[in-house]
Amino acid sequence: MDNLVLIGMPSSGKSTAGVLLAKKIGYGFIDSDLIIQGEQGALLSEIIGREGAEGFIAIEERVNAGLAAMRCVIATGGSVCYSARAMEHLKTLGKVVYLKISEEEVARRIPSLIRRGVVMRGNVTTLHELYRQRVPLYERYADITVTCDGQTIDETVEAIAAAAGFSI
Repeated sequence: MDNLVLIGMPSSGKSTAGVLLAKKIGYGFIDSDLIIQGEQGALLSEIIGREGAEGFIAIEERVNAGLAAMRCVIATGGSVCYSARAMEHLKTLGKVVYLKISEEEVARRIPSLIRRGVVMRGNVTTLHELYRQRVPLYERYADITVTCDGQTIDETVEAIAAAAGFSI
């Protein structure tokens, strides 16, 4: 149960900060997007292209709802927030940490949502719509929120650790 689960918008630093945080606090590291890619034998953008948004979300839900871990930092895909089943399971595994970044920061970090392999659900076609759709979901599931705008990756790692009660 003593895991840290990172959620947030694409490019918020879940994978990058997650692996560095795991090393600093002596935890294992799990990246659910890498599990999905390995299982499916394809990049996220290819899986989304092949399965569509809802098909990808179903795969992501199955993978995240089936995770078992102890003393790990778990980096999730940005669209995991669409699955109540997956999020409820992840909350049983540990503290859910929302890495919050502004819409402007996401736009700066990701020039192309489609090439990045970002799930666009429903009628969503722009970053603005995606941000407005997802942020309330991240906020609903978060136990801890860490604002990451204007921080280096090391500052983000330190902020997550401090918010979760670790001294590094």
